[in-house]
Amino acid sequence: MAVSNISFGVFVAIVAIIFAISMPLAHGQSSAPAPSPTSDGAAIDQGVACILMLVALVLTYLIH
Repeated sequence: MAVSNISFGVFVAIVAIIFAISMPLAHGQSSAPAPSPTSDGAAIDQGVACILMLVALVLTYLIH
């Protein structure tokens, strides 16, 4: 009896996974494309600032 309960549980789990994967595909609509990312240069400025801070930290460490 225990074997049939385990195999039934595995069967239910497999069926649930198949339904979870296939149900979103059944709608037939493709989602709208994501808008293209816009950059105002703030991320680049922050990256340059971080690099300059690391250079200053290394130079301070080497001087002292």
